[in-house]
Amino acid sequence: MGWVTLLLLIAATVGLLWALGARGGLLTASGAALLLAATGYAVQGSPNLPGDRAAAGQAHDVFPLTDTRHAFFGYFTPAESWLRMSEALERDGNSEDAVGILENAVKKYPGDPQLWIGLGNALVDHARGLTPPAELAYKRAEQMAPGYPGPPFFYGLALARSGDREGAIAMWQEILKTAPKNASWRPLVEQGVAALGQQPINAAR
Repeated sequence: MGWVTLLLLIAATVGLLWALGARGGLLTASGAALLLAATGYAVQGSPNLPGDRAAAGQAHDVFPLTDTRHAFFGYFTPAESWLRMSEALERDGNSEDAVGILENAVKKYPGDPQLWIGLGNALVDHARGLTPPAELAYKRAEQMAPGYPGPPFFYGLALARSGDREGAIAMWQEILKTAPKNASWRPLVEQGVAALGQQPINAAR
């Protein structure tokens, strides 16, 4: 099964959720969880090859991160226009300008953690793997939002996309240790762990 088929299945599933009445945050979280499952599939093996021929290079592919970002930060934030422009450039294959836009954004708004996360994601896309500048961007995001799961989640996703499954799982399991059972973003983290082949830990009380 190729990527086109996989994406069509995701679209069909989201359409079914819509028909069943899923709206707003639930629909966003469900779509993002499906994208995370595709990420895990790519990390563990290529959908264009037999299952026993794992292709770590597929983890470097560019994944749609917009829905996942919205699940953690919402739709209406000051960073949204910057991130939309960067993500549009990335989709068009212009990863260098995608990085450049967010480098300018963090200079103008250095206290916005979502912009730092976006810069980290763009740097990973541009380099097709985690680099020291990308790691620094995620760490700056964590400094701007201490204790919030968004920055470590996306850092873990960058680890997964760079082929470090164990590092990603460890990062996400740490998030789950203190995640409230009813947190809207908790299913995303659990789906990420499951997609990489591990059993998520129990919810925090």
